[in-house]
Amino acid sequence: MPGVIDADTHIIEPEAIWDFFDPSMEARKPVLVKTGSTNRWLIDGLLVPKPEGRGGQRLATPPIGEERRATRDWRVRALADLESRLEDATKMGVETQVIYPTLFIGWITNDVALEVACYRSYNRFMGDVYSRGHNRLRWVIVPPLRDLDATIEELHYGKEHGAVGVMFRGLEGDLSVAEPYFYPVYEEAQKLDLPICIHTGPGCSTLTNIVDNSIAGNFTSVRLLPVMAFHDLVTNKIPEKFPDLRIGFIETNSSWVPFLAHFLNRRFKNGRMAWGPKFWQDNRLYVACEADEDIPYILQYTGDDNMISGSDYGHGDPSAEPDLVNVLRAREDLSDELLDKILVHNPARFYGL
Repeated sequence: MPGVIDADTHIIEPEAIWDFFDPSMEARKPVLVKTGSTNRWLIDGLLVPKPEGRGGQRLATPPIGEERRATRDWRVRALADLESRLEDATKMGVETQVIYPTLFIGWITNDVALEVACYRSYNRFMGDVYSRGHNRLRWVIVPPLRDLDATIEELHYGKEHGAVGVMFRGLEGDLSVAEPYFYPVYEEAQKLDLPICIHTGPGCSTLTNIVDNSIAGNFTSVRLLPVMAFHDLVTNKIPEKFPDLRIGFIETNSSWVPFLAHFLNRRFKNGRMAWGPKFWQDNRLYVACEADEDIPYILQYTGDDNMISGSDYGHGDPSAEPDLVNVLRAREDLSDELLDKILVHNPARFYGL
């Protein structure tokens, strides 16, 4: 049997992600600036992440001070010490980590050319990581979606360099992910056998800027977006339009699934189970659960074959479950056969591994 696939881990981006930055745009390359006790990126004249308050973002950045950056903890989070990161994965019972960004789950600039340069440099950095990761560190492409030609180029680069998915946020700028604008990306992704990975993140700057995160935390402008994406995708029949495309919803837990089944039934009057396991299977939809959710109840809606899970390794937020495999294996209400599906077979199918 293949090994456990941790479906959601992270890098906290170091300055080395800019090593592949377009030389013709060198003067616009992001730099770290110290603001109080925190480093922030200066991108296009703006601080990213924006400080707490209206428009605030909680995105981790490199620590201040060479001593802290020399620690093992920082080096594994920054993908500067791959062997130690793989040691951690092995101790966790994980064969393969799938790596998502931190900085790029947020909106970083309104300038399209700068966004392309930033995303391309990150993707090249991750391709280099893959080449040195013994095939155990896979990654998800960050697509510069406001330039579709550049996005298609990044999909092909990623496919050739160890990427296993294409990251979307629940809203992309001011566009729903069901907009026809994105159809060329979906078409190319299904040709390349790359799933669409809808991860939590403040991808809509308009929404982020009206929410005070000192009041709402990350609930409104981050956590809710993939749930909104699910609604828009299925009600607009996007999976039917792209019959070979897999779509997953990552790091937003899975307890919203019964709620949406109820909501959609109230809207369409076709029975709650019309949105149940057969719907998920027929439409190649996947969702990442958290280890302490009521998984047997949720499986009534998703079925056994469409649930995956991730530890959020690299982050320290409420989604983090550093002992994911053991916590799940210790549950008496989940069979070994089911857990093999959630931890091994389903993520292998979703990510094309």
